[in-house]
Amino acid sequence: MKTVTIYTDGACSENPGPGGWACILQYGNLKKEMSGGEKSTTNNRMELTAVISALEALKEPCIVELYSDSKYVIDSYSKGWAKSWRAKGWIKSDKKPALNPDLWERLLDLGEKHEIHCHWVKGHADNEFNNRCDELAVMRRDEGR
Repeated sequence: MKTVTIYTDGACSENPGPGGWACILQYGNLKKEMSGGEKSTTNNRMELTAVISALEALKEPCIVELYSDSKYVIDSYSKGWAKSWRAKGWIKSDKKPALNPDLWERLLDLGEKHEIHCHWVKGHADNEFNNRCDELAVMRRDEGR
């Protein structure tokens, strides 16, 4: 399988409010940037949408090195929390409903197609690709205002 590196980010003003997402896919010397936005959403929905959009852009099963500054996405996926929520009918261990089950369902299904390795990066730091994703997501968020 090919190994693809993906960076993602989401941005939102107010919560809910206008939001944007962005991702960068890298394979060898190839690089693709994608972004989008919604008029009324949440930051976590934009973070998830960025990951889903990147994975859906892959044309074949891949090994994915996923970098995100969202602990919500990285921890919920890599620690198996989202799989547990799905198995329990989208109920968390604290008996409260899991948020964004529609997006988690899509991400978990994509995770069955690809081998995803999650990496958390500090946001607004010195990672050029995370910073570029932030720039694109903010631009798309601001277009929705």
